[in-house]
Parts: sequence; C-alpha cells; structure tokens
Amino acid sequence: MNRLELFLQRLIHTPAVLVVVAAVRGSVPREVGAWMAVFAQTEPQTEPQTLGTVGGGQLEFDAVSHARSLMQNGAAPGLTLRRYALGPTLGQCCGGDVQLSFEPVSAADIAPLRQRLQPVHQPVALFGGGHVGQALVRVLAELPFTLRWIDSRGEVFPRDVPAHVVCEHSDPVQRAVPLLPAGARVLVMSFSHAEDLDVVAACLLRQRQQADLPFVGLIGSRTKWASFRQRLLARGFTEAELAQINCPIGVPGVLGKQPEVIAVAVAAQLLQTLAPR
Repeated sequence: MNRLELFLQRLIHTPAVLVVVAAVRGSVPREVGAWMAVFAQTEPQTEPQTLGTVGGGQLEFDAVSHARSLMQNGAAPGLTLRRYALGPTLGQCCGGDVQLSFEPVSAADIAPLRQRLQPVHQPVALFGGGHVGQALVRVLAELPFTLRWIDSRGEVFPRDVPAHVVCEHSDPVQRAVPLLPAGARVLVMSFSHAEDLDVVAACLLRQRQQADLPFVGLIGSRTKWASFRQRLLARGFTEAELAQINCPIGVPGVLGKQPEVIAVAVAAQLLQTLAPR
C-alpha cells in the first residue's frame, strides 16, 4: 500500500492535520506539493504519529508542533498558512523560504484528498520478469511511475504486485510496443537476447514513426550492444536512430551486479528523465 492510501486508511478512524509545502523561494529541502500528515495522538500509541515529510529537521519539528497546537485548540476547517525563513527563523543552512499550509482533515475529506494528493505518474514499460525486473518493480513502487510489466512467459509474474503495476503477457513480446502509451520510458531486460533484440527493433520502428518514447534502455554490456548494433544496422536502422538506445543502463559509477544494485542505478537514471517540478 502506498503512502497516500496508508494516510487515507488511517484517516477513517483518526483525524489529522495535513501539512503541505504551498510555496518556496531559494534553496529549500522539499518541492511544492510535498505533504505530511500529523495525526491526533491516541492511546496507546501503536502507530507512527506522522506520515510523509515536508523536509525534516527543525522545519518539520516546528510544523508538527504547530499542527498539534491546531488540533488541541480545535482549529476551524480550512487552510491556514505559515511562513518559515529557514536561516533566520530556524537556523537551517538551506537559506530559502518555505510556506506551509495546515488543514485539519477527517474521514469526511477522504474522497477529495485522494483526488488532490494523487501524484502524477509517468508510464514505464518493463520488458522482462527476471531477477532484475523483479527488483526494479520493488524499487519503483514508491517512485512517480506507473509500470506496465511485460513478458512472453505469463507464469513469471508474482501473485502480489505493488500499486501502479500492471502485468501483461505478450507473445511475441515485441507486439506490446505499438500499444504503449505515448511518453513511456522503456526498459528491455527479457530472459532472451533474441527477445531483447526484437523489442529494441520495435521501439526503434516506433520512434521512426512517432518519436514518442523519451527513453529506451537495454540491459547488458558494451559487448552485447556492439553485437546488437550490427544486427540493427543490418535491419536498416541508421546510426542516428541507434543513438536513441541507452546501453548499458543505469547511472554510471554504481558498482555491483546484484539485481537490487542494478535496479537502484536504473531507477536513478529514470528519475533523471523527468522534467524538474
């Protein structure tokens, strides 16, 4: 269950104050829209009293304290704003200004909160249900992506997958490429080099026709890509078209070949493709 659903589930029984970064100026720890829920204190305290973060440190400590005072004093419904100059007011070295909104919420607010706080997710198509693919699914679960997980072997998918993950059996696997949503980031890591080659070729053909896949990444070594490059040139693709394929994938400088390590490096590379907020 993602953070938003955890918040809304707890809100059924426990009121809270929703704290949101409403505006920023200069160097600050979080972006506009980041949120934290501060729950009413209950006895016994068996669950965390906050969920999410607006930046941590003294800023968050003060925000939690202010949210508690609002609940204790019976604040009226609606937003109130509070400005923090991080250096002069809180002694934090960021130096910028943050404006936080504080809003008492309860179970009656669940539906509009779900609509307001639902993050914008970018589509990712992951071809391959192997060890690295499974590790990537776990890493991407809390990141701003919706995942279409595709394999020619329908039995490889686990029974339970995180939210925003749809499993799809496609045989032949490359048949799924023309059906991907525009703007999808594509990761190719099937169990078969032949399948990988067919998926990459299908992506290149789609790029030639539509140019709407902002990132296509292929798992493997430089030796694998050299072999693929020759085969793709033989299929009629140009050097300029092949330059659109990222292989090896993952941010440079991350050592280790364990599936979880590769997954973190690839997830970081995907995050680099997102436009700054």
